[in-house]
Amino acid sequence: MPEPETSKPEAAVPDVHAHDATLKRLEKSSGSLAAQAIARMDETLPWYRAMPPENRSWIGLVAQAGIAAFTEWFRRPDAPQAISTDVFGTAPRELTRAITLRQTVEMVRTTIEVMESAIDEVAAPGDESVLREALLVYAREIAFATAQVYAQAAEARGAWDARLESLVVNAVLSGEADEGAVSRAAALGWNSPEHVCVVLGTAPDGDSELTVEAIRRAARHAKLQVLTGVLGDRLVVIAGGSDNPLAVAKSLIGPFAAGPVVAGPIVPDLLAATRSAQAAAAGLKACSAWQDAPRPVLADDLLPERAMAGDPSAREQLVEEIYRPLEEAGSALLETLSVYLEQASSLEGAARMLFVHPNTVRYRLRRVTDVTGWSPSDVRSAFTLRIALILGRLADGDLQS
Repeated sequence: MPEPETSKPEAAVPDVHAHDATLKRLEKSSGSLAAQAIARMDETLPWYRAMPPENRSWIGLVAQAGIAAFTEWFRRPDAPQAISTDVFGTAPRELTRAITLRQTVEMVRTTIEVMESAIDEVAAPGDESVLREALLVYAREIAFATAQVYAQAAEARGAWDARLESLVVNAVLSGEADEGAVSRAAALGWNSPEHVCVVLGTAPDGDSELTVEAIRRAARHAKLQVLTGVLGDRLVVIAGGSDNPLAVAKSLIGPFAAGPVVAGPIVPDLLAATRSAQAAAAGLKACSAWQDAPRPVLADDLLPERAMAGDPSAREQLVEEIYRPLEEAGSALLETLSVYLEQASSLEGAARMLFVHPNTVRYRLRRVTDVTGWSPSDVRSAFTLRIALILGRLADGDLQS
């Protein structure tokens, strides 16, 4: 029987690159190309010359890695992930904060220009157009890789900033603001404005990030600094840069959901913002008692409702800012105001009960306005004054007991 034929193994085909000569010359010149790129940056980029030596050395490593990555890509352009963000992996993550995206683009452009100017020298005869085309494709891909690196850094920084901002807002609202909160706010760009207030309202349904971004846009338009966040169903804004809390609330009211929006009083700094936040929170809770309340409304305009809702700071403020000054101004003012608000419905009626001329009552009521800032002839102010009288008498009774 004939012996079966045995197939002979095929000879191994050597892995020879189509442009082996150019590849070898590219590998040989990669070090000098990187040095030329660094020299060009030092010559043409002022920001590079001004950087600390450590950062410049990291940029040099990035340039070398970029040229080495091009060499590897030229060897195997069809390999998966031939070009990736690994070019930037030689540098620490902090470098993305030390140099801007624009500066990185300038660095990449300079390196590509140096490589492009050396094509005639590096490419083997006949490979000039091939190497030039490869460099163009590589430049496009490295541009996408650069954008990806900075996009990832921006996303990470954005997520971290959002957590920091939430911590600061929560600390202010809960009364736990301290120097640590001030430091975190400074890291977010808060530069300690002289006038600060807190605005509270209902947060809209949907993505809270969109709401926060809308607040920031409104703040930029109004030239305000803000720290903001959505806590539960409440939208909280700590605003700095204006001594008019009502104007601040009006400029930021757009992103709030329907319902009351309350602005706390002006305080000097972030550490004192807890007082403004607590007043705004108490006002938001008591606002339903004033059906005709404007939107937005000041927390101080809700003092009587806040006091009746059990807010001790509102009770104290009414006593200290209305009742005590009237008491110190003389008993005639307290007596006249009490008769006018509680027993008479007119100047003439109060004058008859007090046995004085109506002009005397008119003068005393003007003095009440001068002393307290609240006018007895205005319905809303009269209500506030009457609550202050009641609370003042209760406070005096407690002192006597």
